[in-house]
Amino acid sequence: QVTLVESGGGSVQSGASLKLSCTTSGLIYSNNYCMGWYRQGPGKEREGIAAIDSHGDTTYKDSVEGRFYASIDSAKNTLYLHMDSLKPEATAMYYCAADTAGFIYPGNATCYYDLNYWGRGTEVTVSS
Repeated sequence: QVTLVESGGGSVQSGASLKLSCTTSGLIYSNNYCMGWYRQGPGKEREGIAAIDSHGDTTYKDSVEGRFYASIDSAKNTLYLHMDSLKPEATAMYYCAADTAGFIYPGNATCYYDLNYWGRGTEVTVSS
């Protein structure tokens, strides 16, 4: 069974940086996988913002590209999302998700297939 636990959220000022972590268990990093970061802001639908696969390919939502970076440390079983120059519109609950197959969907900020494993989220608040 695959489990994911997010951490690293918090309240910051506009322009600040945060690094979110998603610690996984049950995911074999030597096999194929795809992992993604999603967020759901107040009154908004959930949206994909970044994805990374076992080939090291990444895809980002246009509005965060160049400021947000997804990476994986397989030795620590952890997915990261480094977020720079945060804006108030980034205020949301952030979730990580994964599955043991698949690859990124280029230009779509998600994995090509639906992800079956999700964390419970970590909250990010950006004030102006």
